[in-house]
Amino acid sequence: MALRVLEDWVADLIAADGDADDVFLHPRDEPALLAPGSVSWRVFKNPLAVYVGGLTAVVLQLAEPRVGAGVWQYTSFRERPIERLRRTAHAAMLSVYGPRSRAETMIAGVNRMHSRVRGATHDGRPFRADDPELLDWVHATACFGFLEASRAYVGPIAPLERDRFYAESAPVAKLYGAAAVPESEAAVSALFERTGAKLERSEIVFEFLEIARRMPLLPAPLRPVQGVLSAAAVQLVPSRIRLRIGLADRPLPEWQRRLVCAAGRAADRLVLRSHPAVQACRRLGLADDFLYARLS
Repeated sequence: MALRVLEDWVADLIAADGDADDVFLHPRDEPALLAPGSVSWRVFKNPLAVYVGGLTAVVLQLAEPRVGAGVWQYTSFRERPIERLRRTAHAAMLSVYGPRSRAETMIAGVNRMHSRVRGATHDGRPFRADDPELLDWVHATACFGFLEASRAYVGPIAPLERDRFYAESAPVAKLYGAAAVPESEAAVSALFERTGAKLERSEIVFEFLEIARRMPLLPAPLRPVQGVLSAAAVQLVPSRIRLRIGLADRPLPEWQRRLVCAAGRAADRLVLRSHPAVQACRRLGLADDFLYARLS
């Protein structure tokens, strides 16, 4: 019963209109933008790491004033957060696991949408959604969030594999219009050092975290855990940045850390047939547990 609830939840989150089977299973044998042996395929298969890491990424992105203004002015997150989250999750999974032709078509559509977004921050600084500098930041923070959530709450990832994770995602980022994405952990640290001074305390960040805590996203039995997962996500934001943007700089309570780690490890061994990682394996003629058997 619990497994069926999770199966249905993943299917609804990734493709609420019910077309996940068609999107990730077909065309048969068509490769994805990233290979099954990539670090990304292993990281993105874990729903907890993707959820927590995604929250971390959004906090970092919204703290950049131009990104924050663009998201709050031109997306439906405030009014329809779950709908927006579904679209974002679908795009992320399609970029990693989807057939190349479908992924490229989706990315081209996102780029067309970004090309029409122009605006200004509260203090008059202009921005555009297709600015390569902002796209570099969005991509780097997304990769950072997913990787750090996996490291912190699922299991260790060797330094060479962390560098590989960043490097293998660079071609996909460039399809989205990013121009100079960091391709190693050191390069990400350097970008954070350069961009950190541009980040600001913003009510947008606090409003986002409040929405993340209370929106009815997780299955009902798990909903009380959403606040813990949000706190776990904030914990991954580098300490100096937390201080700069006004977030509490204190450790996650030990019982909460243990809870999130236990959930992360369990999720990493849970083969969900509705998950794009499993469906992509089927599309390519691999066993359902291909990514999971590698853990044994």
